[in-house]
Amino acid sequence: MSQKTAIITGGSRGLGRDMALNLAKDGINVIFSYNTNLEKAKEVISDIEALGQKAVAFPFNANNPNTAKLFMSKATEYLMEENGKPNFDFLINNAGTGTFNMINDTTEDQFDEMMNVHLKSVYFLTQAALPYINSGGRIVNISSGLARFSLPGMSSYAIMKGAIEVFTRYLAKELGSRKITANVIAPGAIATDFAGGSNKQEDKAAVISSITALGRVGEAEDVGGTVAFLCSDRAGWINGQRMEVSGGMLV
Repeated sequence: MSQKTAIITGGSRGLGRDMALNLAKDGINVIFSYNTNLEKAKEVISDIEALGQKAVAFPFNANNPNTAKLFMSKATEYLMEENGKPNFDFLINNAGTGTFNMINDTTEDQFDEMMNVHLKSVYFLTQAALPYINSGGRIVNISSGLARFSLPGMSSYAIMKGAIEVFTRYLAKELGSRKITANVIAPGAIATDFAGGSNKQEDKAAVISSITALGRVGEAEDVGGTVAFLCSDRAGWINGQRMEVSGGMLV
């Protein structure tokens, strides 16, 4: 049985790193993107290779959606060299960043960055990937708990995540004939470097813990396993769904 391959955007740290490692533990080779930190990307490659899987990383700036085709071109060229065909099995659209601004203070540039990173680049990278996803493959998009509940200062980010949830349902509908599923996971508050690492701060972590049923802030390790599950044979009948991974935040 030939080994399967996943492509992950933003796989060099945080949630993306944990997704990549969980997929590698399941025997899946990984191609991932990084923005600027090549050293972190090399560390993830080493970690995946230590698990017995192949890994390679290519740069991708999600704030410039025009580079989506270039990233996909590099990934498929690599696959052609390695496997004799450019196809792969799983696409995980994870790359992201955050901005904290009240609606009154949000600039057009900040809004456009959120749109480019979280919506436009996802849409057009997925479009570029579609010819190469194998029949029976999987697409996993990343939303946020903030598309369900509202916290001040996150409007432009959350708007784009809400759009990704709609996009995911359309992917599920349009790709059904190819037996490709599309689902979206929505992490809650996670203690990573995202948005300046504010969820690591003691006062904010205490507030988050108080409104989360399991009583703590999420960690990157809480999310990657869900992505691996959605890419497994056990999740083959899950399609067009939103799965929140938040420990019961604001339930």
